[in-house]
Amino acid sequence: MIYYLIALLIILADQLSKWIIVHYMEIGDKIPVINQFLYITSHRNKGAAWGILQGQMWFFYVVTSIVVVILVIYIRNLKPEQKIFGSALGLMLGGAIGNFIDRIFRKEVVDFIDIWIFSYDFPIFNIADSALVVGVCLIFVLTLFEGKFDKEKIE
Repeated sequence: MIYYLIALLIILADQLSKWIIVHYMEIGDKIPVINQFLYITSHRNKGAAWGILQGQMWFFYVVTSIVVVILVIYIRNLKPEQKIFGSALGLMLGGAIGNFIDRIFRKEVVDFIDIWIFSYDFPIFNIADSALVVGVCLIFVLTLFEGKFDKEKIE
């Protein structure tokens, strides 16, 4: 299915970008892309977003395994007309697996996308994180407008 292909593309892009960061940058190195806004910064995270739950690898192994199984079950049960929902699930699946690979093989997650919004240095993230967030946001928007879409189908 196309949704597994989306997940695979996210995993490949995520792992390739992390490999490049690990092999060509030292931790803490920063490359400006757009000064005062976007940098490539080599960073490692042994926790979750904003560094919470540092070092709780078994927690992440269990939770990610459960999430991956649930996402696969949802994808397998999609109706043909649920293309956007399926794409969101594919993004989430790829993101979850991308960071899971890091946690298994590196015992930490490689982050490198560093954004500054005015004077706030947003927590450094990666492609897998981005895919997860975009997937969750798509599902949120679909859920928010679900009643409106259903009502329009009736009329």
